[in-house]
Amino acid sequence: MFRFIERRLAPAEGPIAIAATMGAAILIALVLGGGLFAVFHTNPLTAYMTLFGEAFASFRGFGFSLVKAAPLALIALGTIVAWRSGFGYLGFEGCFVIGATAATAFALATADTGAIGPLPFLVFLPLCILCSLVAGGIWAGAVGLLRARFGGNEVLISLMSNYVGILLVQYLISGPMRAPGGLPQSERLPHETWLPFIMPGTRAHAGILIALMAAVLVWTLLKKTPIGFEMIVTGLNPSAARYGGISTSARILLAAFLAGGLGGIAGMVELLGVQHRLVDGMSGGVGFIGIVVALLARLNPVWVLLTAVLYGGMTVGADAMQRSAGVPSSITFILQSLIVLLVLASDLARRYRFRSPFQAALAPSEKA
Repeated sequence: MFRFIERRLAPAEGPIAIAATMGAAILIALVLGGGLFAVFHTNPLTAYMTLFGEAFASFRGFGFSLVKAAPLALIALGTIVAWRSGFGYLGFEGCFVIGATAATAFALATADTGAIGPLPFLVFLPLCILCSLVAGGIWAGAVGLLRARFGGNEVLISLMSNYVGILLVQYLISGPMRAPGGLPQSERLPHETWLPFIMPGTRAHAGILIALMAAVLVWTLLKKTPIGFEMIVTGLNPSAARYGGISTSARILLAAFLAGGLGGIAGMVELLGVQHRLVDGMSGGVGFIGIVVALLARLNPVWVLLTAVLYGGMTVGADAMQRSAGVPSSITFILQSLIVLLVLASDLARRYRFRSPFQAALAPSEKA
C-alpha cells in the first residue's frame, strides 16, 4: 500500500519553518472565516481590510492595539513560566484582579491624604510593581504549595480560585474600598500614579514597555540561567529531575510565584494605564485570553509580544468592522478560535510531509 504521508526523521524546528507553518495556518483561517461573511452579504476582503486596517494601519488604532496587548503579553509570559515548569495553572483571572487590588491600595496610600503620601513616579512605579508581583505571586503560590506539598490538582484549584478572587474584589469595592457615590468602585487614583503615554495622539501607555522588559527577563530566566534549566527539566520529566538532584517542589513553587506575579503586574498595568480605579469586571476574561496568546506564541517568550499585539489588534478591529461592515463582532471571536486551532494543528506539518504518488510508487517496500 502506498503511503502519501510520512513522518520526518526530525521535526522542522527552524525559524523559517515555524513562521511558514504559522503563516499558512493564519491564511487558511482567514479563508475559512471569509465564508462567515457571506451570510451577511459582506465582501470578506472589505471586512478584513477594516478589521486589520483599523488595528494596524491607523496610528490611533495601533495605539489601542498596544493597550490591549500589554496585559495579554504579561499573562502569556506567566503562562509560559508555569506551563514550561509542569505547573498547569489557569488562575490568571484571580491573579489579575488581586494584583490590581494591591496596586489600588498602594496608589491610594500615596495620595495627598494617604498613609504614605506622594512619591516621585520613578519611586512609585517600581514599588507598585513589587506590590502587584508579591500579591499575585502569593495568590498563585498558594495553589503551587497545595500541588507541591499535598499533590493537589492545580488545574481545578486554580480555576476555582478565579471566582474567589473576583468575589473578593466585589466585596472590597462594595465595602471597605468603596468610593462615595452609588457605583461599587474605588476612589479615582491620583493622576501622578497613571502610566504615561508613549505615543502622542494615542492611548498607548508605558505598560507595553513593562511587558517588553518582562519578556526579556523571562527569556533570560528560562534560557540562560541554571534555575530556568531546572524549571524546564522539572516540567519535562519530574522523575528525571529528582534523580538529578533537582528539588521539583521548590521549582514548582517558584514557577507558581513568578507566574502569579506576572498576572498581578498585568492587573496593575490595566489599572494604572486604562481604568485608573478598581471596578468590578475589569478583567474581562483577559486571564484566559492570555493563555491563548501563550499557546499562539508556542510557549516562547520571544513570540509573545507579536502574538499579543495581533490578538489585541483583532479585538480592536472587531468593533470597527461591526460598525462599518454591519456584521456582528462575534465573527472575530470565531476567527480567533480558528487561528488558534489551526496554528496548534500546524505542528503536524512540521512533523509529517506529503509524498507525491510518483515518489510513493518508487519508495522501497516497508517489508524490505
